[in-house]
Amino acid sequence: MQPLLRLLQDGRFHSGEALGAALGISRSAVWKQLQGLEAELGLSIHKVRGRGYKLQNPLILLDPQRLSASPALKQWPVSVLKSVDSTNAEVMRLLAAGKQAPFLLLAEQQTAGRGRRGRTWVSPFAENLYYSLVIPINGGMRQIEGLSLVVGLALLKAIEQLGVTNAGLKWPNDVLVDGQKIAGILLEISGDPGDECHVVIGVGVNANMQTVAADSITQAWTSLSSVLGRAVDRNQLVEFFSSHLQAYLDVQMRDGFAALQAQWQANHLWQGRMAVLTAGQSLIKGEILGVDTTGAIRLRVDGQERSFSGGELSLRLSDDS
Repeated sequence: MQPLLRLLQDGRFHSGEALGAALGISRSAVWKQLQGLEAELGLSIHKVRGRGYKLQNPLILLDPQRLSASPALKQWPVSVLKSVDSTNAEVMRLLAAGKQAPFLLLAEQQTAGRGRRGRTWVSPFAENLYYSLVIPINGGMRQIEGLSLVVGLALLKAIEQLGVTNAGLKWPNDVLVDGQKIAGILLEISGDPGDECHVVIGVGVNANMQTVAADSITQAWTSLSSVLGRAVDRNQLVEFFSSHLQAYLDVQMRDGFAALQAQWQANHLWQGRMAVLTAGQSLIKGEILGVDTTGAIRLRVDGQERSFSGGELSLRLSDDS
C-alpha cells in the first residue's frame, strides 16, 4: 500500500488507470488497495467519476532514504514503521531482543501511543511526529538528571527553526504555544539506572493534525500547521530536532544539566506563577521559582523553598495564578 500512498500524497486526483499503470496492477487491484487504506489507516479518500481518486487531505510521508542519508542522523541508524502500537514500546522490545543502541525509530501511526502518567497520545496516520531514540547511559543517574528538560530545549529550538516564534517550555516535559500543548516527551529506562542502562527518549509533536474526536484530548492543544498556516514537512522536523538534540545531549553528558539550567529557565513559561503540584494523592500549592541544577522544580510553599522531582509529578496552574 505504501507505493500507492506515495502517489496519492499530493492530495490531487489520480485516475484508476494512471495509478494502475504506475504500480503495474489492474484497476480492480487499485480499488482493493484504496479500500485497504481507508480501513487500515483511517484515511478518507474521495472518489469522483471521471476524475479518479484523491486523499481528503494531502500528506507528507516520512522518507526513510532521505532520513538515513541526513547528516543530522549520521550517529543514529533510523527505521520508519508504517504503524506500531507505540514507538517507545517497540524500542523496548528491540532492546530485549538484543538490538544494539543507539538507534532511532519513527512511525507514521501509533495505535496505542502513550504519554506520561498513563495518558493516551493521539497518533493519527502521517499527521504528527512519533519519535523514539534509545541511547546507552554508562555514567549513572547524573547523566539523566534533567534529561526531559534538555530534550524540551532541543524541541523548542527545532520548532523555532521551522518559524514558530511564541513557543515556550512547561516543566517537566511539554512545549506550549499560546498556552496550548504542541509537543510532549516521555522518557523510559531499561536496565539499572545506577549503573549501565538505556534511556528511551520518546517525543510526540503535533505537526499537521487539525482535528480529533472531541473526547480524545482533554487539554488545550495546537499543531505546527495551525500556528504556521502551512503544512510542515515532518522529514525536515526530524532533521532539525535530531541535530539540536545531538548538540544538547553532548552538553548534558559532558557537563550535566547545570550547564543548561539558565537557558531552560529563560524559556520557562510559568516562572513566578502560582501552581498546584500533584504528587500521588498530595496537592502542593506554591509559587514557581524555576528549576535547580538537577532539573527539579522549585516552589515557594508557605514561605519556604522546596524542590520536587520524579516521573509521576504533574504541575498545573492554580485558579488564582
